[in-house]
Amino acid sequence: MNEGPKIALFEPDIPQNTAAIIRTCACLGAKLEIIEPCGFLLNDKRFKRVVMDYMDEKNISFYKSSDDFFINKKNQRIILMTTKASISYTQFKFDINDTILFGRESSGVPEALHKSIKDRLKIPMKNGKRSLNIASSVAIVLAECLKQTKLI
Repeated sequence: MNEGPKIALFEPDIPQNTAAIIRTCACLGAKLEIIEPCGFLLNDKRFKRVVMDYMDEKNISFYKSSDDFFINKKNQRIILMTTKASISYTQFKFDINDTILFGRESSGVPEALHKSIKDRLKIPMKNGKRSLNIASSVAIVLAECLKQTKLI
């Protein structure tokens, strides 16, 4: 069954970023998966101000831990977005059912988790630049995935 691409957030810790990603996923038709614990409450006023009326529980799944997430993702392809990768997201062939995983804003994903994921991609940046905002990164990569899978 073709559900379309999924964006997964590993233990997000900035409410405004998560809210912006919820809006992006809602507007572009992607499902969002949040791996808990979050570094904020969903009733946080900063979260609510950005998410507005885009919070659709049908398009958001919550996992109580990374173990729970990976058990549910057995036999599904997970792609990790990381500044430590050597392959650009534009050089990768996305599939319609991919799950694109983004790490925690403050620390990414744990090293053991990083090593356990086969497909690791990056967004190339100018020399000396550390990273993009996660909400911007999600929009960039999701747009490429949707373009390649002809969903936009």
